Amino acid sequence: MSYEYINYEVEGALAIITINRPEAHNALNARAHVELENAFDRFAADPDQWVAIITATGEKAFCAGHDLKQQAAGGGMVVPETGFAGLTGRFDMNKPVIAAVNGVAMGGGFEIVLASDIVVASENALFALPEPRVGLAALAGGIQRLPREIGLKRAMGMMLTGRRVTAQEGYQLGFVNEVATGNVLDAAKRWAVDILACSPLSVQATKEAVLKGLTVPVEQALVDEWAYPAMQAMLASADAVEGPAAFAEKRAPKWQGK
Repeated sequence: MSYEYINYEVEGALAIITINRPEAHNALNARAHVELENAFDRFAADPDQWVAIITATGEKAFCAGHDLKQQAAGGGMVVPETGFAGLTGRFDMNKPVIAAVNGVAMGGGFEIVLASDIVVASENALFALPEPRVGLAALAGGIQRLPREIGLKRAMGMMLTGRRVTAQEGYQLGFVNEVATGNVLDAAKRWAVDILACSPLSVQATKEAVLKGLTVPVEQALVDEWAYPAMQAMLASADAVEGPAAFAEKRAPKWQGK
């Protein structure tokens, strides 16, 4: 499909998805949601794309959340089945997603961040779930994910007040991996390069096992992980042979993703 509110770029095995509504602080209207869902569908289905970065145009805002002006005008709160931005409800995608946060990430914008696997934030980034301040609630996973990522009391301190958290505090709380002193997209690409140095099937198997293992006791997770689809695909792959061979031959592995 053609895109009006996002950009989709490919750099080798890396996909870069950019929200492009800077005039609206990159808030998502109905069309932007559809485009983002299509972009993540495209990324998930492409065997040659192994890592994605989600970012936005401009330096002021990553995503100000749902387009409240659209809602106030009677447009409703239209969200795809795969969740806010086509990401927050996408529980079957094992490929890693990096959020490169270039400014304000509020409401649904913060929920995009919480649904990502690695978060790199600019020094001016701000995070909040301010929905209670406008008579709403964080219904795209923020209520569930934030306590799991930073602990109940600290999450309650953010969610019940709607207060804003800086990038540095986000790093201290544990939901930000790096506060970038330079260009945030360049920093996110550094993380992508490190991931791409690993076997893509190993990365996918790891993500699947980690996320599924969070909901069961450790002893059960240790048994279950052998049966997970991504783990079985990894163990049966050519890459599982290539990795040890490359190590023994003291050379860089040539991953095929199969």
